[in-house]
Amino acid sequence: MRHTGFVLIAILFVFIACQEEKVKSFMDEKTQQKVVEQLIKKHGENEKERITTGVKQVAQFWRKEDGSQEDFIQFCLEHFVSGKDLDTLFNRLNFYLENMWGYYNALTIENNRYVHESRGNITFIDEMFGGYNVASHFNEDMFSSKIAFVFLLNFPHKTLEEKNKNGAQWDAKTWAFTRMADVFTSRVPADLQMKASKSLSESENYISSYNIYLGKVQTKDGKFLFPKDKVLISHWGLRDEIKACYSDSVNGLTKQNLIYQIMLHIVNQTIPQKVINDSTYTWQPEKNVILEKGNVIQASPEPNTRYEKLLNNFKTQKMLDPFYPYYPTTIARKFDMEMEMNCHEIEKLFEEYLSSPLMAKIAAYIEKKLNRPLQPFDIWFNRFSDKQGLDESKLDAITQKRYPNNKAFETDIPRILNELGFSKEDAAFIGGKIVVDPARGSGHAWGAQMKKDVSHLRTRIPPTGMLYKGYNIAMHELGHNVEQTISLHFVPYYILAGVPNTAFTEALAFMFQHRDLQVLGFKETPSDESDVLQLAWSIYEIMGVSLVDIRTWKWMYEHPNATPEELKNAVVSIANEVWNKFYAPIFKVKDQPILAIYSHMINDPLYLSAYPIGHIIQFQLENYIKDKPFAQEIKRIFSQGKLTPDIWMLKATGEKISIEPLLKSVKAALEKVGQTNSKQ
Repeated sequence: MRHTGFVLIAILFVFIACQEEKVKSFMDEKTQQKVVEQLIKKHGENEKERITTGVKQVAQFWRKEDGSQEDFIQFCLEHFVSGKDLDTLFNRLNFYLENMWGYYNALTIENNRYVHESRGNITFIDEMFGGYNVASHFNEDMFSSKIAFVFLLNFPHKTLEEKNKNGAQWDAKTWAFTRMADVFTSRVPADLQMKASKSLSESENYISSYNIYLGKVQTKDGKFLFPKDKVLISHWGLRDEIKACYSDSVNGLTKQNLIYQIMLHIVNQTIPQKVINDSTYTWQPEKNVILEKGNVIQASPEPNTRYEKLLNNFKTQKMLDPFYPYYPTTIARKFDMEMEMNCHEIEKLFEEYLSSPLMAKIAAYIEKKLNRPLQPFDIWFNRFSDKQGLDESKLDAITQKRYPNNKAFETDIPRILNELGFSKEDAAFIGGKIVVDPARGSGHAWGAQMKKDVSHLRTRIPPTGMLYKGYNIAMHELGHNVEQTISLHFVPYYILAGVPNTAFTEALAFMFQHRDLQVLGFKETPSDESDVLQLAWSIYEIMGVSLVDIRTWKWMYEHPNATPEELKNAVVSIANEVWNKFYAPIFKVKDQPILAIYSHMINDPLYLSAYPIGHIIQFQLENYIKDKPFAQEIKRIFSQGKLTPDIWMLKATGEKISIEPLLKSVKAALEKVGQTNSKQ
């Protein structure tokens, strides 16, 4: 089997090498110039720049199978438009894109019902349909039909530098024309697109089924500390249980240490295979032994499956590289293309924040509150205010009564939105565009891509009703759904639907999550300094996680033939390096690879940076709207559509994205709690 795998990989590399030849246009400069001259003669000198760029763009992607040079000339002469004809073309393309993307998205949701929702065991056919990408032939079909060339010919591509330099002065229509030019930046073969989609689906299924039965976990001296029916998904559920344990003054610290050991076993792949998503055996993580009927039995560790899934995603994503002339690596596509923020600049921003001496001051404040030295898992400390100190069992009772099932939460969404300040009309409209489904994993939000469709909120609700932690996550996902609905229905043109990148939808999700108790009827709000310190510490944690994610992908590009074992060792090493540089000086303990626990690393390539950026955006937005009507400003701001991040933020708040406002507020907050002074 191993030999066969290597042969297949070799064949794929040969295939890619052949495809690389295809990405080189055979259209010579003389032919392009001939077309340009004829088009200028037909449409006038004022269209010269757009004509020159459009012809060059078509030539860049034109292949031998698309036709001869004469065919190229004829196509350009017939399909370049200007004046009112360009407006007509633009409007029709908006219409067709909404229908195509909208129905592709709707089909994908249906094909993943059994994978994403709690509908019984996942069968092989569910996995096959879940891995099937209904849009995998979109690019190929658009190029073979020459529709893609119409986009390339009529809408000049703008670089990120050009967008950021001039975008503040552009009106909505200019931005919409610019986004139309971004539709086709690659020509990836459908079979490679399908392989990448299948790999992502397999890793998603692996993660969504990675449950730990805490009710079967013992201390090293044989004590059960968790409820028998407590089952938590990694990493989300385990992390949130650590947070919840801060309110347990009796066994909280012991529980946290147990969960931390579980996390380390997952990262190091020393976790017994038999305790993953299985309630059969009792497990003592501190000794790493499992018991059956009280007797220790042999248990093999998980065979590096975690890193095999990550490696598979890398390999399938790397196969796409030759077909993105502007973005030739997964890293470039994630940051320059998707986030429209340079990876190097993001790393620099994160390192600057992580190195701030204010982080040590926050840590000292936490130690005072805990009355003990910091432990590595205190990167998830969340008890800066009385809000987090509320008895979770009482909160559970409230949410269980209010939300016995998914339909109850769905029905309550308009009221929730009205409670947050949305008008009855907006609350009813937005709420009517969201449905709530039972999640197989911890939950997620999936937006609509056409106005006639609805967004989906997936959340896990036990038979006894929604627990507070689940409610808190559901409020986060609701924020996503609200953004998805506003940025689809209230933007001026369909092509502008959405936000600059995922960090912006995370920002609104965090803002909703932050208001979860308000919606439950708790009117007390934590002090400003508690809010700021909580946010600052959360960013401190997730920025380190993000750096591990980025550096892992860089390592994989430097070692494309690595084995899962080699990748595991590299990830652990990278996580330790990041920890030792930015956390060990504060926590007083070295070589803790816990920053590699996040499941996103395995099933969502390079997504993690969206969280710290999202937190920074959240702070800037919260700071801006603190004396303004929340819902009114949210609707205005998220109706801007898909601009570049800096331009979007500039138009939203008058400032570009920066950590300086947050650090300034952190310093002021520390002064209020007596943890620093104005000279520091």
